[in-house]
Parts: sequence; structure tokens; C-alpha cells
Amino acid sequence: MIDETWEKEFRTRLGRHYDEMKWLYAELYHNDQHAFDYFCTMLHDYYQQRSDILKEWDQAREMVPDWYKGNEMLGMLMYTNCFAGTLKGVKSHLDYIKECGVNYVHLMPLLQSPKGRSDGGYAVSDFRKVEPELGTMEDLSDLATECHNKGMSVCLDFVMNHTSEDHEWAQRAKKGEKEYQDRYFFFDNWDIPNEFEKTVPQVFPQTAPGNFTWCDEAQKVVMTTFYPYQWDLNYANPTVFNDMTANMLNLCNHGVDIIRLDAVPYIWKTLGTSCRNLPQVHTLVRLMRMATEVVCPGTLLLGEVVMEPSKVVPYFGTLEKPECHMLYNVTTMASTWHTVATHDVRLLRHQLESVFALPKEYTFLNYLRCHDDIGWGLDYDFLKQFGIEEVAHKKYLNDYLTGKWYGSDSRGELYNDDPRLGDARLTGTTASLCGIEAAEYEKNDEKLDRYIRLDIMLHAFLLTQSGIPVLYSGDEIGQLNDYSYHNDPLKWDDSRYLHRGNLNWDEVALRNDPKTRQGRIFQGLRRLEKLRTQYEVFDSAADTWIVETYNDHILGIGRYYNGEKLIALFNFSEFDETAWVNEVEDYTDLLTGEPRPAKAVGIRAYDFAWLMTSFKKSVPTKKAPTLEKKA
Repeated sequence: MIDETWEKEFRTRLGRHYDEMKWLYAELYHNDQHAFDYFCTMLHDYYQQRSDILKEWDQAREMVPDWYKGNEMLGMLMYTNCFAGTLKGVKSHLDYIKECGVNYVHLMPLLQSPKGRSDGGYAVSDFRKVEPELGTMEDLSDLATECHNKGMSVCLDFVMNHTSEDHEWAQRAKKGEKEYQDRYFFFDNWDIPNEFEKTVPQVFPQTAPGNFTWCDEAQKVVMTTFYPYQWDLNYANPTVFNDMTANMLNLCNHGVDIIRLDAVPYIWKTLGTSCRNLPQVHTLVRLMRMATEVVCPGTLLLGEVVMEPSKVVPYFGTLEKPECHMLYNVTTMASTWHTVATHDVRLLRHQLESVFALPKEYTFLNYLRCHDDIGWGLDYDFLKQFGIEEVAHKKYLNDYLTGKWYGSDSRGELYNDDPRLGDARLTGTTASLCGIEAAEYEKNDEKLDRYIRLDIMLHAFLLTQSGIPVLYSGDEIGQLNDYSYHNDPLKWDDSRYLHRGNLNWDEVALRNDPKTRQGRIFQGLRRLEKLRTQYEVFDSAADTWIVETYNDHILGIGRYYNGEKLIALFNFSEFDETAWVNEVEDYTDLLTGEPRPAKAVGIRAYDFAWLMTSFKKSVPTKKAPTLEKKA
């Protein structure tokens, strides 16, 4: 329904989507008009609750709907407690974040979760409260307001597939209240769960086998896809969808600009399927997209779809009926670390060709490392032509990146190892995986130089890709692994805490000292980030292609936009190599400002080149920006 007493702006936005929303809602929820009317009224309630300043923010972004694209966005991902202890602490360090060139702050899960049973904050017990040790919802609003004042956007995870078993709904379900049991998947015995298990893969076969858990209090079986303390929500129940959408909009009304939809492919369950990527998932995401466009159109949806490209791209929806604004480029991330371990760019080149062929309207969030592990979901059909066998290759990658392979200086650890299947994922910070930790331990300056070069080269590759590059907090100073988690009873069995250490502010203080690892990496990345914002060729609307280098150790990427052409070359080899390119134009090395022909380009081990030419008239050659000296 559309109430004629509602505000004109709201009625206009709702009217724009009303017919499609009603159709999809009726299809999903069997023409439940009462539930749909409640949904529309709920949207109006959150529109009314939205502050005037956030409504102005919405109106400004509606005028420039592609505000998050281009070449100016740079993100940073952080745990509030690891970065600065509390939300107020993060607010007090916003000048440092801005100094990093960051204008997109992604705060990892911070809503109330039970200690020891939170999966890093992904088992939410109350979607309306911040974890007390981190602050309050008012602190979140204050931080968002200050970020907006400084031209920054705020991203927050929305854990939508499940709740904690401590959530009020779960607690009431345990007591036998059918209304709340219907919000989850409860079964009287194991008959139906056993049928599900025949087709539903296990997420954590070693640490949390199976997809169901016996609930002793209710004397029933409950679906728990991830961990026993995370109860899957039943989105076939319209009350669940309505209330969870309200929880999401509440975060938006506290100033959150980007909602990261966690584990979105899992949110619809049907017996006899894999319970992944089902058509109803896309209906739900489309409805959530329209809900934000009605209530808070300045908000973006970021989909966490950690799967191969063929299953990721559908979450963009279509240009006429979009779903997520942005998606993670997880395959490029995994292929990048594969290339570090093999020194062979053929898989990465093949994967990027698929990405480059996608419409430019699709925006990927690109990263080297994040809070999670590195999974080896690579294109093994492609790799088979080189005689590579999946299980043996995964073992090689893990051996190399954990330093077990002879000659490797990488220092990672395995995560969720499954010896039966010969499968495991990988953890570790960018710097430690690059070899910087080993070089410093050995006090080997030659190695340190080489691996700092590799670290900066990987970030240059990150910045060359179209989309939004996101740094993992600490990577800007080359922070190393934190092994203290081994001694923490709440963390010791989860190796992902290896790269979730507290930001070392004593090391941050070294960021302007060019003699230190921290200073070399910080200054090196800032230089590249400034170049990216300075030249239009890095705009996400640029044409992109693979440049043939006739060298399997060197990746070549071409970019063209608005009269500027870039040839980017990345040497993944531990030896000096030559990119056998032969571009006819006159090029300038962006890092030196000096002329450099794009012909048979020699590149040092683990180094790169950004070569640019301009077809614009009367455009003087620009030199790389200098960095301000601190007093």
C-alpha cells in the first residue's frame, strides 16, 4: 500500500519500485498482503527516523549515483578493537586514516556477540547494540558523522544468514515458542536434516562438521550451516525478512553508508539442493536493494560472495534490475597469491581476461588481504593443460606460502586443514607472506629490499585494477604476523587471528622514516595512491586489456581512458626479467617522470612499471607527486 499521507519524497521513491516490490514479495511469500503492507509501513517508519543530515546526504548522492566509482575511492578494513580499542578510539585516529589516503572505512563486525562463541563477531546476539567494550550505537553514529565531515564513507558487516544462539529469537525458540522456532529451521528428528546433508556441502568440515546441531533445550534439531552456535534464519518466513531488513535500515540510520551482506548466497534453503545461490536469494537481495533506494538511497550494498566468477557476477543483477552495488573480487585475490607462489602469471592473466570482459558498470572491491583466509578455489580446468593436479597443487601453494618449500621465505599458517581431502586454506599478513618477516628475522638487508619491492608491487597491481582498492589495516606499514593468538584460549584454534593482531602504533610512528620498513612501505604506497587519483587513466570506466609480454613471469595490463593510455607491467619472478612489449607511442615512467620506451622493458625482480602516454593536446608531462614533509 501507498498511504497518501506519507511524505512526497517517500511516496515518489516507493512508487518508483512499488509494482516490482509487490510482485516479488507476493511471489516469494504466497501473496501475503498483510506482511507486504507491514513491510511498506516499516520502510516509511525508517524513512521518518532518518536524520535530516542523512537525508541531505541521500539527495546529494541521488544526483551523482556513481559517486563511489572513478579513481578516488580507497578503502581500509579494520577491527575496531585491533585498530584503536573502541569506536571513540577510531574517531580519534581519523586524521591518520585520512593521512593514509583512505575515504572508505570498513569496520568489521561490532554488534553484540557472546564471548568465545562469536566467530569474530559473526554470531550476533543483538542487532541493535554495539559490543559494550567497543562502545554504543551513539558512538557509531558519532563516528559516522565525523567520517562524513571528513569526506569518508563507513562500511559495516550485516550478518544476515544467521543469529547467535543467544539472540532473543533463539532463546525464545529454545523455550518452545513456535513463533520463534519458525524463524529458524527446527526439526523433530534427524530424518529431514539427514536428507539435507546428502546435497549440502560442509563449510568447515574439520572445525564444525555437518549442517545441523541438536538443541537440547528444545529437544529438536536446528540448522547451523557455519558453527553450532550460529542458527540459520528461515527467510521463507516473511517476518524474518521484514525484521532483518529493519535491522539493516537501523544501521543505515546510524550513518552506515555501505552494508556488507555477509554470506549472502546461503540465505535461502531448499531440500534437495546445495542451499547455495538459489533463485530466491536474488529475489531477496533485489528487495533489499529497493528497500535502501526507498529509505536511504545514499547506501550501497556490498555482497560477500566468495565463489568463482560465474556464481559471483549474477549478484550484480542486471542494469535494469540491479542487486548489489559492489562485489568482492575474491578470485583475483586468490590468483594473485597463486602467482606469488608459482612466479607464473598465466592463471592470473586468464582470470583477469574474464574480469576485463565484464560491463564497466560492475564495480568490484579489490584487495590483497582481508580478515579472512585465502582459499584455493582456482580454475583447475585451466591449470590441467599445464599438467597441474588440484590436490597436489594446493599442497604446493600451502607449502610455499607457509615457508615449508625449500627457498621460500613466506610465513603463513594453514587454516581449516582437511588432510582427508588434501585441502587447506591459508592465513597471514601481506608482509609476512611476501617474506618481509623472514628477512627481518635473518637481518638480511638484500632480502628485505627484495620483499618490500614485492609488497609494493602487489599493491601497485591492486591499484591498477578497476574498482575500489581496499587495504587491510596494518598493511600500510607492512605489519607482520601476530603469533600471540596461540596463547589465547579464545583464539588458539583459529589461525585467522595470525593476521588479526592489534595495530602497533609505535610502528605507525615510523611511517615517515624512509630508513625503516614501515616508512618505506607507507611512503611507497602513498606515492602510488596519489598517482592513481591524479591520472584519469585509473578511472573505473577505463578500457582494460591484457598486454602480451611474451614472458610467463610478467603480467601486462593496458588501460585507456579519456586520451590517457597506461601500460602496467608486473614481474612476479625472483629474477630480473624482460617484458617483450613493443608499443609505438612515446611513454613516460610515472614513478620517475622520465621518458621510458614501452619496448623490451627490463624489470627488476618483484618490481613493476607504470608507463603512460597521453593523446591530449598541450598536456605537460607530470612528475610523480612529492610527499609532504612532517615537522
